[in-house]
Amino acid sequence: MTERGPRYDSRGRTTGGPVAMSEALGNVAGRLGLGRPDLIALVFGRWEEMVGSSVASHVRPVRLVAGTLIVSADHPAWATQIRHLAPEILARVASEFAGEGTPVRLEIRVRA
Repeated sequence: MTERGPRYDSRGRTTGGPVAMSEALGNVAGRLGLGRPDLIALVFGRWEEMVGSSVASHVRPVRLVAGTLIVSADHPAWATQIRHLAPEILARVASEFAGEGTPVRLEIRVRA
């Protein structure tokens, strides 16, 4: 007898039994239009490692949507710095994650 995965109702909720975290995250990410959960985990989970601690303390990833990584900077000077680093950051993400949905564009927003 093979074990079947959980069933979902029309709202995406399970109809019984536990669900793997990765599956639940994938379901939520899909409904919110956030992108692939494995890519989200890579970018958000390893952001400091990819950009360095000084940059990470001023710039953080906000969203991945339609091939665009949206980041938020706490000051216009950091936004300028990230604009210069954008090709390198995107190349790091691409080298760490080979697959569909890898961001090809970086959008920077300055938060108040």
